[in-house]
Formats: sequence, C-alpha cells, structure tokens
Amino acid sequence: MSSSNGRIDTVRLGAGQDGPEIGVQGFGAMGISEFYGDTDEAAARDTLEAALEAGVTLIDTADVYGQGANEEFLAPFVAAHRDEIVLATKFAIERRADDPHYRGIRNDRAYLRNAVEASLRRLGVETIDLYYMHRRDPNIPLADSIGAMAELVQEGKVKHLGLSEVTGPELREAYAVHPIAALQSEWSLFSRDVERSAVGAAAELGVTLVPYSPLGRGFLTGTFADATKDLSDTDFRRHQPRFSGTNATRNAALLAPVRTIAAEHGATPAQIALAWVHHRATTHNLTVVPIPGTRTRTRLTENAAATHITLTTPQLASLEPIAAQVAGDRYPDMNFTANVREV
Repeated sequence: MSSSNGRIDTVRLGAGQDGPEIGVQGFGAMGISEFYGDTDEAAARDTLEAALEAGVTLIDTADVYGQGANEEFLAPFVAAHRDEIVLATKFAIERRADDPHYRGIRNDRAYLRNAVEASLRRLGVETIDLYYMHRRDPNIPLADSIGAMAELVQEGKVKHLGLSEVTGPELREAYAVHPIAALQSEWSLFSRDVERSAVGAAAELGVTLVPYSPLGRGFLTGTFADATKDLSDTDFRRHQPRFSGTNATRNAALLAPVRTIAAEHGATPAQIALAWVHHRATTHNLTVVPIPGTRTRTRLTENAAATHITLTTPQLASLEPIAAQVAGDRYPDMNFTANVREV
C-alpha cells in the first residue's frame, strides 16, 4: 500500500490477521538508552518526531534495554502519539543489578507476568500492541510460554504476539498455539542465518519478518572500520567478533560492491543495505519491516528514503555473495541466537 506526502509506504502487520497498518520501515529504539555510547536526549526525542513525520510508526523497544530505561524514555512520546504508533516491546532476557555482565533467559509464566506489568507501567499504557518473547529458553516447553502469552491477549494487556530469534520449526509450533504476528531476527547483507528455516516458515504462515540490525550495527554504513579503535569503551560492538581485528579488516573489504551501487544510485551505503533488506519481501514473498535505529533526524530521514530505492538484478547479484564471506560470529555467545537450535 502506497503512502502520500513523501511518507513511506505501509503494510499490514501479520498478513491474514487483524493487524494494524504500519510503515514499511520501523524504528529500533535500543541505542537511545544503551549499548552504542552516549546519547543526546534532546536529539533522540527529535528523531522520534522525525520518524512519525516520515511514516515510521512501528516503535520497537524491550525491557532489557537500559534495564527499563528505554521504555521510560519512550513513555512521553507514546503518550503524545498513542493513536499514531504501533508499540512493540519484549520480555525474556534477564539482567541482574549486582552483575552487569549477566544475561539469562526466562520464559516461565511467573517471570512473564511480572515483566509485562513492569513494561506496561514504564511505558504508561494499558495495552502493548506487539509483545515479543525476546529469546527462547529451550528448557521451557514452547506451548507453555505461548499459552501464557496468549492469556495476556485475552486479558487485553497485549494485542499481538511476536517471537525473536527462533527457528522455522519453533515458529510453526508456536503459531499452532496462538497466531504470531511478527518474527524479529537479525537480517542484513552480513547476517542471513534467518533464511535457513525461519523465513520460509514466516512466509508460509503470513508472519511479518522484522529484521533487527539491518545495517550490521552500523558497520555496513562505513561509519566505523574497527570497533576497538573507532568506538568508545562503552560501546558493546567492541565485544562482537566480526567488528574488530582481522575479522573487521576482512569484512570491511566486503563493502566494496555496496559503495559502488550507492554511487550508481546517488545514495549512501546505508541506503543500499536497507534497500537490500526491503527487497527480501519480494525475494521470499513475505512482509518485511526492518527496524534500523538512529539517534539523529538526518539519519532517520536517510533511512526512510531507502524504502524508495529499487536495486537492479545485476546489483542484487553483486551483493549476493557477501554474507557467506563474513568473518566472525554475530555475538560472542551464540547461545542467544537460533543458530544453535537449527536442524
């Protein structure tokens, strides 16, 4: 569906379901509160307004971002624009105040119940539009977790359910318990693991695919070449294997075709990387709504403009080999991804 007045196009969340119309590109709010260095809060709030002006209506956060601070930061924006946005948040990654490095996964009913009430309170809303299980704990039966999440829909606390970083078989198993509107997983020119089984299942079920880190956490934009040299000590990308040392050197060389195509379009490398992700909708016959994050109005506008770039067949062919050549894992601990459960 096309939009007017220069805004991005819209699509329906969860094809075949009673989902809302959303902008074909969303906004990932994680970096406002944590992980990517210091934030200018005034600029970040202006960026949120710019997102809405551009037709970016899916706003994505999680309780783990800043240990709740991200949800609290978004609350005034949500209050001012509640009827204009689709609000997504997540539960399941547990952190501890006494151990800043601890990350656990909790899918049990008691944890879910506490988590959703806390998110509702921090966001200042009565209902969450899209509630994700942020990560899967394979020790908890998936049917139990989805059943508990479905209760939240019945109670009016949540409108639609989502999953993150699950396999195709897991998505089908969950959908059999309750319709799943969206699957959020990493998907970019550098990260195509999701295509092993999850993308096919999402297309089959009519589940919207929401790619996070579609810009390779900024590496695909060319804004940094080696995380340990170019980024601050508080930036978590310094600890991701593919962004430092020999891996970073090898991976930076893979960006040559991205820059070439950007020049051909009079665009930026970031826009080409996003245009490639948007083209996955055509390639795999499903709805795709990437959620790039930024903290500036200029980048937000640039990202939104990528939705109008059409890559040619030769250009797509030159980008195709990149992912297979990437050096280094996505995370230092891949247990937080679906890869370890792929069959």
